[in-house]
Amino acid sequence: MVGKICLITGASSGIGQVTALELARMGATVVMLVRSRERGEAARQAIITQTGNQQVELLVADLASFASVRAAAQELRSRHQRLDLLLNNAGLYMGQRQLSSDGFEMTFAVNHLAHFLLTNLLLDLLKASGPSRVVHVSSDAHLGGSNRFDDVRAARGYSGFRAYADSKLANVLFTYELARRLEGSGVTANALHPGAVRTNFAVETAGLFGVLFGLVRPLMLSPEQGARTSIYLASSPEVATVSGSYFVNCRPRKSSPNSYDRTAQSRLWALSEELTGTPAL
Repeated sequence: MVGKICLITGASSGIGQVTALELARMGATVVMLVRSRERGEAARQAIITQTGNQQVELLVADLASFASVRAAAQELRSRHQRLDLLLNNAGLYMGQRQLSSDGFEMTFAVNHLAHFLLTNLLLDLLKASGPSRVVHVSSDAHLGGSNRFDDVRAARGYSGFRAYADSKLANVLFTYELARRLEGSGVTANALHPGAVRTNFAVETAGLFGVLFGLVRPLMLSPEQGARTSIYLASSPEVATVSGSYFVNCRPRKSSPNSYDRTAQSRLWALSEELTGTPAL
């Protein structure tokens, strides 16, 4: 990974931080996209101390704001003329319905729309740097997801788990459509399930889900275990030319039947372009 530029969203904690640490240990230049500069700087310094790699950078952005995502993409361009890896790792779970600054349901906005926008804004850099990779951290929660294309603001009733599952299905649909559109470009796109990982994810969630989550938390994987597939897809020569696949435990696996619906993949892409104001690829 020496000489490679790697951008990781949600890199200040959990599996994102572990992934950043291990890629830095391999010699990559790691750009950590974080929401909190203070937390991000603490994580950055920890990575530098542990790896001795000084090429670890912060990029501060709020994924709940399209304007902030656009500014972050522009900032990355001002620093680097290439991009070898985009790892869309950041994700959230919302127990109560909230809207992003752009007026969309927060889970869908952060987990899918922000990453759709960021990916498209940086796609020319990825193509120019090929072979390069786009990796999406999805979840087996997508198995319970559905396509609510006519209610992206979740105005007709809200369930935190349903919103999360829908956003994770969107990650897989996006991955497959992106991989198809990038065929022959030198850029691969794959998605993964990290496992049930013991991180800060959903720790403040109230209600039954929060109670159940707290009970099973001690049984969950460590962030180091959960990051393995992300690190594998980001760096392994074995998957350098693999694209359009879903991975669990560093192995390809079938995703949900709904995720292979090409009509849904294309429709989600068109809707995402419209909602984010992204030019057609």
